[in-house]
Amino acid sequence: IQAETDAAAAVAQATAVNDLLAGVVADHPDRFAGFAALPLQDPKAAAGELERAVSELGMRGALVNAHTQGRYLDDPELRVVWERAAGLDVPLYLHPANGVGVPHVIEGHPELIGPMWSWGTDTATHFLRCVFGGVFDDFPDAKLLLGHMGEGLPYALWRMDSRWDYHNHHGVELARGNPSEYVRHNLYITTSGVCSAPPLLCALLALGSDHILFGTDYPFEEMAAATEFLRTAPISEADRAKIAHGNAERLLGL
Repeated sequence: IQAETDAAAAVAQATAVNDLLAGVVADHPDRFAGFAALPLQDPKAAAGELERAVSELGMRGALVNAHTQGRYLDDPELRVVWERAAGLDVPLYLHPANGVGVPHVIEGHPELIGPMWSWGTDTATHFLRCVFGGVFDDFPDAKLLLGHMGEGLPYALWRMDSRWDYHNHHGVELARGNPSEYVRHNLYITTSGVCSAPPLLCALLALGSDHILFGTDYPFEEMAAATEFLRTAPISEADRAKIAHGNAERLLGL
């Protein structure tokens, strides 16, 4: 829907697809819950659709696929969407997609475009735009979800804080002081598409066990591999229970 160039068409499509999804959930309420699609081409309509989807259709938040016609979630016009999400106490799940263009460093290497590399770096950067763009200072309890074990962000926290301390801030001030504070407070991550113990252990140490949710990335990863990974990960049973279901129940109201 975010690729739709006509805003009115995007609004109509979002309404239709959210109604369709609500019907599927209603048919199988013991198995499914849903994230809404948002017509971010029209920020006010998107905020209204989020309100309808959560309050009337029972959705648990919304899923955003990267940029919308080159506009990112830190855009001032999209504050109305963040305001609504914070007021409803639901997260936005930021999922990767192709960028607006191909960075020069990737040109000539199409194998680097997509889920193996560029999607992760683009999505981590998108989250950091929200941090430095003031989204989480304007809405301190807003929640954003990233897949793929946090798109590399848990690994980078010390380095980001260290360089922020010495960096020319270009007029940017952070109410929480350091970038890592936003990662630990506003960000939740899922294990989707990363069935590996070392990055899980890094994420646990960096973010804490309350901010990690199990995800599978099905059908792009095997369901059996994902479940076996969590079942056998070298973590405590208390943390395994939080990641497997407890955090999702709390964050998404399940």
